Amino acid sequence: MKYPIKIFIAFLLLATTMAGAQEKAVEKGNKDFNQYAFIDARAAYLKVAEKGFRSEDLLKRLADSYYFTADYTDAAKWYGALYDFSDGAMETDYLFRYAQTLKSTSQYAASDKIMEELYAKGGEDLRGNLFVGERNYLAEIERQSGRFEIENASFNSKLSDFAPSFYLGDVVFSSNRTNGKKPRRIHDWNDQPFLDIYKVNLDDSGSKKFKAKKINTKYHESTTVFTRDGQTMYFTRNNYTDKKYREDSEGINLLKLYRATMSEKGKWEVEELPFNSDEYSVAHPALSKDGNTLYFASDMPGGKGLSDLYKVSIDGNGFGVPENLGDGINTEGRETFPFISSADKMYFASDGHVGLGGLDVFVSDIKEDESFGDIYNVGRPINGPQDDFTFIMNGTTGQGYFASNRPGGVGDDDIYNLTQIEPLETECKQTLDGQVLDEVSGLPIAGAEVLLLDADNDVMDRATSGGQGKFTFPLDCLKQYTVRASKEGYTTTEKPFATTSDPDAKVIKTLFMKKDLLPGGPAKIGDDLAKLLALNPIYFDLDKSYIRLDAAIELQKVIAVLEAYPLMKIDVRSYTDSRASDSYNLALSERRAQSTIDYISQNGAISRSRLTGRGYGETQLVNGCSNGVPCSEIEQQLNRRSEFIVVE
Repeated sequence: MKYPIKIFIAFLLLATTMAGAQEKAVEKGNKDFNQYAFIDARAAYLKVAEKGFRSEDLLKRLADSYYFTADYTDAAKWYGALYDFSDGAMETDYLFRYAQTLKSTSQYAASDKIMEELYAKGGEDLRGNLFVGERNYLAEIERQSGRFEIENASFNSKLSDFAPSFYLGDVVFSSNRTNGKKPRRIHDWNDQPFLDIYKVNLDDSGSKKFKAKKINTKYHESTTVFTRDGQTMYFTRNNYTDKKYREDSEGINLLKLYRATMSEKGKWEVEELPFNSDEYSVAHPALSKDGNTLYFASDMPGGKGLSDLYKVSIDGNGFGVPENLGDGINTEGRETFPFISSADKMYFASDGHVGLGGLDVFVSDIKEDESFGDIYNVGRPINGPQDDFTFIMNGTTGQGYFASNRPGGVGDDDIYNLTQIEPLETECKQTLDGQVLDEVSGLPIAGAEVLLLDADNDVMDRATSGGQGKFTFPLDCLKQYTVRASKEGYTTTEKPFATTSDPDAKVIKTLFMKKDLLPGGPAKIGDDLAKLLALNPIYFDLDKSYIRLDAAIELQKVIAVLEAYPLMKIDVRSYTDSRASDSYNLALSERRAQSTIDYISQNGAISRSRLTGRGYGETQLVNGCSNGVPCSEIEQQLNRRSEFIVVE
């Protein structure tokens, strides 16, 4: 194991036996962690951490060992220690988990602060972007709340009961209950018995193991879904097929999906699905309304987060190619436990979308083209600070179930009855009302082209500002947009913004446009700003190099252009008339060029790195007033000038 230098120094201060003991404790913790035996890993890490031997890696694993067993209070403590140890320079995944644990312990302001830091890190992390779009997420959840009534189901045990599914009028669920018997096997993950599939008859609330020898084994079985006729079931099991136990390349036994079909003799015949793998988990099945599409969760390569949702077509006895449901659904967090209702709504659990903490239940409409609508948190009382998941509901009756590890239940995870008393909001539209104004005069600008751009800078809509400079666009909620205005004679301006989750809200945006200081179009290398700006000549008094008042006015125009175009660089060129000697005039023009540069730099706060220049004396006269040629003062003055040549 590799240790940071702080750990090495700490170990050197201890006796050899002490150092060896600590190293063995950490190594044991790593071994247990990699086997998902989080309880044992935690004990090993705690021994080291509580003695003051801390490293970034150790704190990550210790905090994760609490996070992945839903102990969010202690997870928040150790993520906080990691945050302090790293001086806040945490990776985005750990920032997100820290924010989630803070939220799960009702520390919403602190959670928001960490999410702000996540967003500030930039990049493509969708969770931070979603947070910015959902800054009023608590208001959204409160507005959505109160649409269900819930009560603890009568068939819960003192251990874990979850993952309900509908089966021919009964309810099938997962449980590790012992029914008073001593369990044959204990799982290292949580020191509890393995899960089996149970069925409950709702008439008498009596529960019993699902009667099928080939379904329940000595390992985990959970999360079922049945076809309408009850003749086919899909379920999750540890990687244990035909009594063969398999592990991945790191020695970890993962999850797989199985299909069981009722034979003519009334027995379940079980087969492993072809897109399983020993190297990643495939789990938690759901069926489309027509039964032709299977949805599931997986951490297979190519996904976006810790687990993503996928779908695959069912072609008779075969299957198509699994397809990721995409960024609209999946985040860098966990998306899992999908369920498709008869009303063509997908419910799923996620800790990547903004919620109240832990896993929350979300809903999205499935459209006719099989794409998904906006995602909505289903609100309280379904969701709370703990994990809420495995939501199912009859889309016609509004009756259903979900599971939660919230306080006040019978066991670790409990199943709750739910009744929908009011429809959920699953569509949200807003309106952008805007106006284009002149920045100086404040007057409306009519006839400006206004574009509405999405987060990828693609044009979503366009309009022309009216007589009062006004325009309007329809918007989707919880999206990022940019509105951009352009018109000949003005510089293009734009404003980025994000919509909230407030239905029918109006977004007000005012775009201020500046008169284009380069009316001839963008300057090109070699152009003279004096000509593009139609400047009055920058005159100097005879034999002088100071900036006159009239010249200062013109130089302010040059400064304005340089401020408006911060990447522009210019070369200042100064000239004299033919009077006095050539060498004197060359030196005078050099002083005039430097005086001009000094003025622009000092009065406009323009970096001198953007300014170059030199004097050319009388080498480039604009008329015939050369040495010895009689000319008027006005003619001579035309040669005492400056140019501003664009060089970049």
